[in-house]
Amino acid sequence: MAETVSERARELFAPLGPTYDRYARLLSFGQDPRWRRFLVSRLPVGPEDTVVDVACGTGAVALELVRLTGCSVVGVDQSPEMLAEARRRLADDRIEFVQAAAQALPFEDSSFDGLTAAYLLRYLDDLPAGLAELARVLRPGATASLLDFGVPAAPLTRHAWNFWVDAGLPLAGRAISPGWHEVGRFLGGSIRRFHAEWPPERLLGAFRDAGFESANARRLSLGGCLVLWGRRA
Repeated sequence: MAETVSERARELFAPLGPTYDRYARLLSFGQDPRWRRFLVSRLPVGPEDTVVDVACGTGAVALELVRLTGCSVVGVDQSPEMLAEARRRLADDRIEFVQAAAQALPFEDSSFDGLTAAYLLRYLDDLPAGLAELARVLRPGATASLLDFGVPAAPLTRHAWNFWVDAGLPLAGRAISPGWHEVGRFLGGSIRRFHAEWPPERLLGAFRDAGFESANARRLSLGGCLVLWGRRA
């Protein structure tokens, strides 16, 4: 049986938990923390609210949510290795972690006051169904904010981006570890394939079709990142 994209993601990233945040920052030229802050800033939540952070990884977005809004967070990830690192790093009674797949969240309908997901969209085996599942666990009127890599539109910027993902990332990854080398070799093709199938306009349409209104999209860092957000209808 062919490996699914979600299985491939787990295989690639599971060993990287202890070094993930440090090198995500380095390999994005310091942009990853900025993208996560913008992701969180789209949610109108406060200390009385509970947000679900899907594909939470090592808990960087969960930490940002608590720091900026004071809300409670349920972090969800398919990788026990990533969750182990998140639990080691974040000892806060406002944050709990649950192992589960993004496309089968173990929560009742309308359970949460907000939702975040960083770097999840490319790894949904069925993107429309995955977006509908995210909408299902949100209460009506609650906001979801989703972040993933993008492909720059401007020719000069795209040329620089192509050089980095084709040559720079694999080389930098090799200097770090075999696992990061594999990620460096994988990311460029993964981002391009997703962008070709789900360009921003089509992705925003799928987001609306999944049950989100007032949907918005913004490119960050000259197009290297795309953030979507909207309210559950």
